[in-house]
Amino acid sequence: MDPLLTRRALNRATLHRQFLLSRTGLPVLDVVEHLAGLQAQTPHTWYTGLWTRVESFKPSDAADLLLSRELVRIALQRSTIHLVTARDCLAMRPLLQVVTERGTRGAYGRKLAQVDLDELAAVGRALLEERPMTFAELGRALAGRWPGVDPHALGQGVRWLVPLVQVPPRGLWGRSGPVAHTSAESWLSSSVPPVAPPPSVTAPAATPPLATPPMTARELVRRYLAAFGPASVMDAQTWSGLTRLGEVVESMDLVRFRDESGRTLYDLPDAPRPAEDVPAPVRFMYDFDNLFLSYDDRSRTITEAGAEVLGSFMGTNVMPRIVLVDGFTGGRWTVSRAKGVSRLEVRLWEPAAPVDEVEAEGRRLLEFLAPDDGHDVSVLHGPAHA
Repeated sequence: MDPLLTRRALNRATLHRQFLLSRTGLPVLDVVEHLAGLQAQTPHTWYTGLWTRVESFKPSDAADLLLSRELVRIALQRSTIHLVTARDCLAMRPLLQVVTERGTRGAYGRKLAQVDLDELAAVGRALLEERPMTFAELGRALAGRWPGVDPHALGQGVRWLVPLVQVPPRGLWGRSGPVAHTSAESWLSSSVPPVAPPPSVTAPAATPPLATPPMTARELVRRYLAAFGPASVMDAQTWSGLTRLGEVVESMDLVRFRDESGRTLYDLPDAPRPAEDVPAPVRFMYDFDNLFLSYDDRSRTITEAGAEVLGSFMGTNVMPRIVLVDGFTGGRWTVSRAKGVSRLEVRLWEPAAPVDEVEAEGRRLLEFLAPDDGHDVSVLHGPAHA
């Protein structure tokens, strides 16, 4: 029989690989690559995901890399926008394109039935490589070639057929901009910075195109286990959006465990699996953190109260921001600002939660989010549904 991994042991292994047992001193590029990307459909909240994992992290540490095009934001796992390295952008997209195809065909297939998809890809790519556009702008431009087709469907068709990155200033800390796209190949082959950096940021010239072969399914599973394992086949499929990974997993040299429910979990033979009694510090997680979105069975970090809260937001474009207490969902947090004071309110669900530790970490969070403001932290106890 496969060795048992208790829920707490599984929790600690996951937190260790996610840099949540202790912050890492690795460079941001290495962290993003190890994590196989951070979900990043919001322009800025993912910066908190790096802050909570990387020692002495500053927003410019990531913003500089977006400007230099060493990091990009592109639809990958689950067809959602992820922050990834340029190398992973080029390697992952061919493998994961089928995920975007599945969703696009389901939503817009009938509207695109009379459209030559090769032509749509070529025309859309040419338009976006001439200048970055929003999908609304792209749809209007494509409607001139296909006047009887829904412009939104045409734009989404290009999103499926052509790897598209969101270009700065969208995603830069403290800045805003249109959700404009261009092709990944064009973006990563250009050596001219696309926008003027803020005064405090120096944007180095972009690197030349990377000779990056497409990633195989085996390589993707290995990357997933390194950052999220031990995990089941269904967990890996939930994270990636791919199907039929059971055949892939069974072909790999992996070790096997079972969880308390009897599920089979797979892992890399030399991956770290700390003892279940290793302390787990308080951590403030951002709204779309992959820690909560990358498993079929999410009980390794999500309590019943946490599942109630997160479940109430599923299917929306808004998610709560969770506090990890002893490695598990223990509360939620919000920040508001008025008259030069940023206020953090934390609502804890567990009466035994370490209030002093929560407050101390909360103050560090405010120093990161709003260093020039006055700060106020309020820690309350109450039910998860409040």
